[in-house]
Amino acid sequence: MTTEEDSIEQAAAARRERLKALRAAQELLSNPDGDSVQSEDKTEEADETNEDENLNMKFRNYLPHDKQLQEGKLAPPVLPQFEDPIAAAPPPSEQIEDPFVNIAPKKPNWDLRRDIQKKLDKLERRTQKAIIQLAEEQAKQNEDLAEENGETTSGD
Repeated sequence: MTTEEDSIEQAAAARRERLKALRAAQELLSNPDGDSVQSEDKTEEADETNEDENLNMKFRNYLPHDKQLQEGKLAPPVLPQFEDPIAAAPPPSEQIEDPFVNIAPKKPNWDLRRDIQKKLDKLERRTQKAIIQLAEEQAKQNEDLAEENGETTSGD
């Protein structure tokens, strides 16, 4: 594992060197003077002053503890007031119903039907099977009668 760690460290060091070389080349391109050290110091100082000048934070819903940041607190937005035409119109007069009339359910046996619905379904299936069985038996009896009547007439 030490060889892997060493190779990773070497790759990181090589990358750092390449990045430094790229930064130096970029500085030379931007500043043909060649004063890269002085320009770096100037840019750092300029960045710090720009950050102070550009620090314009606005707090809408939060009041910071820092006194300097409290200056950036914004007042809550004021919504424009308008009159609602629907609310201004008087509601249509409705007949006042007795509230005790609506207490009873529309169908008084709805809960009973809900509780025994499975049993009703099962009985419905059995009823249909029984009807089919009776119809088959009746058809069979009619065929038997037809055969007996047919044989008696053909046999004479």
